[in-house]
Amino acid sequence: MSEEYGPDFITVTDEDGNDIELELLDALEHNGQTYMAFFPAVPEGADEDSDEYGMVILKSITENGEELLSTLDSEEELTEVYDLFMEMLFQDEDEE
Repeated sequence: MSEEYGPDFITVTDEDGNDIELELLDALEHNGQTYMAFFPAVPEGADEDSDEYGMVILKSITENGEELLSTLDSEEELTEVYDLFMEMLFQDEDEE
């Protein structure tokens, strides 16, 4: 992914109505599904090492003709996709 223009940010709304700003890390296709990895934008003065600011993985779904981001369906799916993202990240580091 090119960072020529800087990072990409999106704002999502959780089930409680809270807006969360996320920075897109990368995306991948797996089993016909598009997955995206994000890091929450850390507000100034916040503890970056908090569990609250770990990687967030969402998948792209189409509902009523509209593209939406959704949580993953199972712990197994999350583990499998997380491992794929980690492989990609470490592969990118090795190439630098």
